[in-house]
Amino acid sequence: MEEKKKFKLSLATQIFIALVLGIGAGLLLQNYADIAQGYIKPIGTIFLNLLKFIVVPIVLFSIMSGIISMRDIKKVGSIGAKTVIYYLFTTAFAIVIGLAGGLIFKGFFPTIETSELNYQAAETNPIMDTIVNIFPSNFIAPLSNATMLQVIVMALFIGFAVILVGDKAAPAVKGINSFNDIFMKVMEMILKLSPVGVFCLICPVIAVNGAAVLGSLAMVLLAAYICYFVHMIVVYSIAVKTIGGISPLTFFKNQLPAMIFAFSSSSSVGTLPINMKGCEKMGADKDVTSFVLPLGATINMDGTAIYQGVCAIFIAACYGIELTPAQIITIVLTATLASIGTAGVPGAGMVMLAMVLSSVGLPLDGIALVAGVDRIFDMGRTVVNITGDASCAVIVSNLERKKAARKAAKKNAS
Repeated sequence: MEEKKKFKLSLATQIFIALVLGIGAGLLLQNYADIAQGYIKPIGTIFLNLLKFIVVPIVLFSIMSGIISMRDIKKVGSIGAKTVIYYLFTTAFAIVIGLAGGLIFKGFFPTIETSELNYQAAETNPIMDTIVNIFPSNFIAPLSNATMLQVIVMALFIGFAVILVGDKAAPAVKGINSFNDIFMKVMEMILKLSPVGVFCLICPVIAVNGAAVLGSLAMVLLAAYICYFVHMIVVYSIAVKTIGGISPLTFFKNQLPAMIFAFSSSSSVGTLPINMKGCEKMGADKDVTSFVLPLGATINMDGTAIYQGVCAIFIAACYGIELTPAQIITIVLTATLASIGTAGVPGAGMVMLAMVLSSVGLPLDGIALVAGVDRIFDMGRTVVNITGDASCAVIVSNLERKKAARKAAKKNAS
């Protein structure tokens, strides 16, 4: 007798069910938030720690493996240029959408007492310090501190060196590819725990902030989430359709597991392994995803840029300040450039917001208005950030394939 095939839910479905159950449990535990914080959150933290543990080796070895597989430094440069240009353009679009949304909703924003606000802004580095800090001063520190831009720079230099050494580096090539496969397998093992991790991450957030969502800041949150949605549906859909050669429906369907995980974890870097899998399912080239996605998790912050726009308008309105066109242009430029130096971890948007407010002379104390529900803003903006990374991987893959096809056709014709 033939054995019946076991019914198995996809990872996306499991994560979605965990998300819904986590929200429900969080609402039930609103009066017992200390239980959610003390006993459920630590399990979520363990899961996040496992992701943080695997992210550095994944980024290091996947970028090196991707560069080596291209066997051409010019190709790496071509992919890098396309990636950075795409990220800068979409981030600029995002901040414009955020500012526009903030201005549209300005009349609906609540009037909040600002006399007793107090927020200590995190210290921001001068632009030249940020550039200097991209380059590591020793081999171990970037790996132990998970300084992602430095890890990426290390991977680039080592990958280029392996290509330039040539045949003598064959053992290194084999070792790098083997380590890449091993860490990818470890990643798969950790991802099987995603549903448990998502439940334990979302439940405490809802238990602590559930009431705040329905409070006086609900309109600001609504404005931000509408802008998040508009940016993804309009900008990414048009981009993947016209430049990426893929249906927006196919794109968002395959992106769903990463989006759900990003929503619960608020970590672009933590979502990286799931995002890689989704992009490869959509047909993005492995050597492109291994370069574009780690870079995007570090420098591409479209959702965070939208958040800057909405919050800048909201904070200005609370203080009775009318932003001038020059100030609005300054916000666009500052938020776009600041995204490059902001880490893809929970809460990084607060540092960026301090930089943006400083650039136009808005009171930094205004950050205290949104600090209480920053995690809820963060959940949505992380979804936008990682979806932007995925759209870039799909688009750059398609552009590189077309470029290769043109070269092949030219070669055959000659």
